[in-house]
Amino acid sequence: MAFVCLVVVGLSTCIYMWWNTSLSNAAGSLTRGPGVVNTAGEEEKELDGDEIAAKLKILQKVVDQYYLYDIDREEMEAGVYRGFLAALGDPYSCYYTADEYKEMIESTEGVYCGIGVQVSQNLMTGIVTVTKVFRDSPGEKGGLMKGDIVTEVDGEDIAGQMLDEVVSQKIKGDEGTEVTLKIYRPSLEDYVDVTMTREIVEADTVEYRMLDDTTGYVEVWQFDTVSSDQFIAAIQELESQGMERMIVDLRDNPGGVLDGCVKMLAYLLPDGEIVSTKMKDGSGSRFRSEDGELLYEEFDGGEILDTIVIGEDDHQLDMPIAVLVNEQSASASEVFTGALKDYGRATVVGTTTFGKGIVQNLIPLVDGTAVKLTVSEYYTPNGTSLHEKGITPDIEVTLSEDVRYLMDVPEADDDQLQAAIRAVNGESEDGAADGDSAGDAENGDAADDAKDAESGDADEGVKDAGEAAEPEESAEPGDEAA
Repeated sequence: MAFVCLVVVGLSTCIYMWWNTSLSNAAGSLTRGPGVVNTAGEEEKELDGDEIAAKLKILQKVVDQYYLYDIDREEMEAGVYRGFLAALGDPYSCYYTADEYKEMIESTEGVYCGIGVQVSQNLMTGIVTVTKVFRDSPGEKGGLMKGDIVTEVDGEDIAGQMLDEVVSQKIKGDEGTEVTLKIYRPSLEDYVDVTMTREIVEADTVEYRMLDDTTGYVEVWQFDTVSSDQFIAAIQELESQGMERMIVDLRDNPGGVLDGCVKMLAYLLPDGEIVSTKMKDGSGSRFRSEDGELLYEEFDGGEILDTIVIGEDDHQLDMPIAVLVNEQSASASEVFTGALKDYGRATVVGTTTFGKGIVQNLIPLVDGTAVKLTVSEYYTPNGTSLHEKGITPDIEVTLSEDVRYLMDVPEADDDQLQAAIRAVNGESEDGAADGDSAGDAENGDAADDAKDAESGDADEGVKDAGEAAEPEESAEPGDEAA
């Protein structure tokens, strides 16, 4: 595999919903009458466009007359739009130039040009940390390691810069060009310069193997549009090799495309709700399976407004499952873990997850640019919100400091993996045999609760997928491919 991406894993998680919306339509749908109505029913004052335009002209004259250096007009205009959204004070809402938007869409399709590393950014400190280095990537060839802290790109200090901008504008680039990262390596307590040549990435987001004769292991490092097919193919291959129990590793998985996550869950779970979202006005959407179909529904209160058939679903996996998570497992990873946990279909092992449970809509504009806005919150099948809470594991195990930052942790030294193996074998942490493991248990109240959460007539307003394309969502904790 030739990986060349820098994927942002960390504290800037998001779930995107892609809208096929023109600029004029977006403006019309997001404003109501003379003002915007907030949740308290009060009318908020609209911004005065004429006043803003007049002040920008004054500022432009001041800059033109007094600024010492040359001016990039295009970048200044983009800066105005970035600042407009930055003023929301929401780290998950932002503006994309046409090039940035194109690169972001390409990265979710599993193909992009970069260095083959996954990184995260702590929103409190701004620190960018390498969380995964892919095999045969420029990052691995250059010597990057998990745990490295990125401080500069091509000599430019990245302190205070948003991760998506660092990735799309500085780390990504044309194939064959070089990029140099200055990193701080905690193990050396020193700084190191790493120069790499960018390559095209065709990312396998799913890796798998048999741990023993009957235990399969599937690692999902990000949810992209290709992930669901890769995940299902991995399970089928492992079953052909004799898999009777499965461990899914979502550690350091920042999220990604929610559509892929939903299809993966539909393959594992029985009929019922998979995940739902709710906006501030009470409207929302949900994904669910019923009678061999995967459905997307939009609702307002208790009324179903529309139902779209988005795929087939006539499969569930009946075997013991454990899900490995840690504090960097975010967004779509939490959707995946929360659904399996609610249905009683998996034992969760590791440390408490990130806690990113809000949804961003990605709205393309007519000039090729786009905006990403936080618009709703998502809920697990039992109606649980995970935002700023995360998922507490059934079995809490912390990875030892000795191996935490290794790119490849030996299986025998991976305490979390060993705990998961014991869980799917029905053993308690003291080695004694437990009763039924999660995968053998009946779905019980969780599945019933999920079905009870559905409202309205399931057959009402059903459309064929060919008549209307479902919204495509993605979930990730601030992750980017670079």
